[in-house]
Amino acid sequence: MTQVTLDAPSSPLSGPEYGPGSSLLPPSGRRGRGARSNESGRYEPIRYAQFDDGWETIETSPALKTSVTLETPRHILTRNRSLDIPFDRSINPYRGCEHGCVYCFARPTHAYLGLSAGLDFESKLFAKPNAAALLEKELSRPGYQVRPIAIGTNTDPYQPIERRYRIMRQILKVLDQFNHPVTIVTKSALVIRDLDILSSMASRNLIRVALSITSLDARLCRAMEPRASTPTKRMAALETLSAAGVPTGVMVAPIIPGLNDHEIEKILRGSHYAGAQHAGFILLRMPREIKDLFREWLCEAAPDKASKVLKLIRDTRGGKEYDAAWGKRMRGDGPYAWTIQRRFEIAAKKLGLHTSRSAHGSDDLSNDTFNGLLDCTAFQVPPRPGDQMSFF
Repeated sequence: MTQVTLDAPSSPLSGPEYGPGSSLLPPSGRRGRGARSNESGRYEPIRYAQFDDGWETIETSPALKTSVTLETPRHILTRNRSLDIPFDRSINPYRGCEHGCVYCFARPTHAYLGLSAGLDFESKLFAKPNAAALLEKELSRPGYQVRPIAIGTNTDPYQPIERRYRIMRQILKVLDQFNHPVTIVTKSALVIRDLDILSSMASRNLIRVALSITSLDARLCRAMEPRASTPTKRMAALETLSAAGVPTGVMVAPIIPGLNDHEIEKILRGSHYAGAQHAGFILLRMPREIKDLFREWLCEAAPDKASKVLKLIRDTRGGKEYDAAWGKRMRGDGPYAWTIQRRFEIAAKKLGLHTSRSAHGSDDLSNDTFNGLLDCTAFQVPPRPGDQMSFF
């Protein structure tokens, strides 16, 4: 198997083809991964694709291995000013995500690293081991103004490599010491590893944790989110957190018309029984490369539903596959999107689940309503050795 350069990207609209001109990898090369291809980053001057060189080795390509690069950023708090994203600061301990969710809207960010939004995003990861030290430094600055920090809004802080690097746990220890409020969204049951810190912060009204549940169908989740925790484990994590006194919520995200939207009520009901108090949802978003990646996956994983799903997606986006307009990108537009919204609202109301919609239409559990429940008054920079004692 050799690598060749191609002049223009391909965009398959039907079943997979692994021959000349295709960026799709055969199943042996992407075992346990979500994306089907590894198209070169959009900023790269040359596009690369796999090509069978005649030795018939492409069908037996070795499975991709996860690599982790350590990086040392200068800042760890990311500021946000988007009108329809209600939190103003967040932390991303990792870049890329091994969960491999094919629909992940964070995938296009890998292009800034000269990498693919496809398989590179889930196999070439970047970790920030100095994140906790940077956070401590930034929180200690004179004049720092407290507002809840959102974690898990881009890549998952509890993805599999967190077991080894434990960066998220270090971050939580700093937030705990500073009495700083935080919201967490994750698809991983690994979150219960940090139950000691989470329950301590919950007793001071400093934390909210939401589990993102896309489907209760284990086979569908395995195909869409191959390395995320199973739906059963996520529900169990919700129950464990709730029993320990940690305020919890569920994110039904993303809702994919024609594929998992029939599960809205079941997911909310199950989460309610597991102790969730809040609920939110986000409609499938397909910015930039996600459109092609999702289409590739859909045509292979659910070929009998592909046409219907793509049509319904366009119905919720004004005839397009994606509409990036603020106020619409999270929830969509049109009759079908309205129906999804009303079903969600009615089911949540019946179960007594609080929904947290912002003024701009976001139902993200990192929004102002959700954050407003957290205590921003207890923040205090802990004393360091050698600091002068206060008289008050």
